[in-house]
Amino acid sequence: MSKVGIIMGSKSDYPIMKEAENILKDFKIDYEIDIVSAHRTPEKMMEYSKNAHKNGISVIIAGAGGAAHLPGMVASNTPLPVIGVPVKSRNSIDGWDSILSILQMPGGVPVATVALDGAKNAGILAVEILGASNPKILQKIIDYKKQLENNVKSSSLKD
Repeated sequence: MSKVGIIMGSKSDYPIMKEAENILKDFKIDYEIDIVSAHRTPEKMMEYSKNAHKNGISVIIAGAGGAAHLPGMVASNTPLPVIGVPVKSRNSIDGWDSILSILQMPGGVPVATVALDGAKNAGILAVEILGASNPKILQKIIDYKKQLENNVKSSSLKD
């Protein structure tokens, strides 16, 4: 079974990153979650990113605030898709520093970037990536999108 890795730069990112965890739980996708700081634990980050694919990980969701180097540094060391979650942290410049640090990657080192504090969408994107090669997961995504449509239709103000 494919597994998603959720990593973040610090414990203070967890309230945001928990939204990705919740999505994976809802879709019954195996995952692991840990704190892996690009700046405070660089060896751990290198080890994690170089070996994630050998450890059953298929997609990595990496959340970081401030300078937000974690997603890009992980992407530079792994053959796996990386989804970056810019986190608005207490030392952030309105989140723009995080957004731009994750979004502005050089050619050859892509990081799929979601909205500021957008861990829920990161979780959904990870499930969609897995669903591209797994019919059961794909059907769960189809059902999820249909439920979104039904929720909007049932809340419509027009009869």
